[in-house]
Amino acid sequence: MTNTKGASDPVLDLSKAEVLIEALPYFQRYAGRTFVVKYGGHAMGNKQAARDFAEDIVLLKAVGINPVVVHGGGPQIGEMLSRLGVESTFVDGLRVTDEATAKVAEMVLSGGINKELVGWLSNAGGKALGISGKDGGLVTARKVTRTTRDPESQIESVVDLGFVGEPAHVDTSVIDTAVAAGMIPVIAPIAPGEDGATYNINADTMAGAIAAALGAARLFLLTDVAGVLDGDGTLLTDLTPADIAKLREDGVIKGGMVPKLETCVSAVESGCEAAVVLDGRVGHAMLLEFFTARGAGTLVRENTSD
Repeated sequence: MTNTKGASDPVLDLSKAEVLIEALPYFQRYAGRTFVVKYGGHAMGNKQAARDFAEDIVLLKAVGINPVVVHGGGPQIGEMLSRLGVESTFVDGLRVTDEATAKVAEMVLSGGINKELVGWLSNAGGKALGISGKDGGLVTARKVTRTTRDPESQIESVVDLGFVGEPAHVDTSVIDTAVAAGMIPVIAPIAPGEDGATYNINADTMAGAIAAALGAARLFLLTDVAGVLDGDGTLLTDLTPADIAKLREDGVIKGGMVPKLETCVSAVESGCEAAVVLDGRVGHAMLLEFFTARGAGTLVRENTSD
């Protein structure tokens, strides 16, 4: 009897093999290394995108890479505040956070989104552990302040953002323990300050600080755009901190992309090998970026010839 298995579509079988062969050097190079992935944006509200994301993370773990997930939740916090009749004020993209808003943010981030992501990863076959910066002394926060300039008088004044913080210290012990036990840490960007207060931290900033502390091979910032675009709308695939400074000076980089790239630069200058900004709305974009020669986003590293 003739064995006809695979005979109906040998081209398809070959293409699958070629994809695996293309990915092999990346598997070998990064086995045992850490990837920190910031998951956020409007893709978080899409079930198919969440399913794709969970499958990507579980695949990374399966091939010997240690993923650490840091998630955002700004739109979800805003929705809950609206339901409660609480108005939000923003300064430079940061939500002014009073004590009541801080409690809502912690409830949404740690109690809602965090556990939902743990569920998605579990459904995809992974073992995930949901924590926040409070757990195991992971992150100690310090209060963030901002200044604004009056357009008429040009006088600068300090704006009190309330309980908005940034990482002052990162202790990776709880992450190391979870990873050693075969788990995927899923981290909500909430942390205590030395004053005992609870602070809400921008998820990009949190992910960058954790990536630097872990000496991660990659920091992935999944967002709602394709990456960094030049003046003609063309994707810039490789950038250095010097390139970013020049593009910002020329006005090419502006708006919400500025703090994301500040996070990337800070991470790569503080111990992370490279950072990537890519579109989280594209199915499996993270795998396309990392495991293929084509890439799918903007890679930031200190030297593009590395």
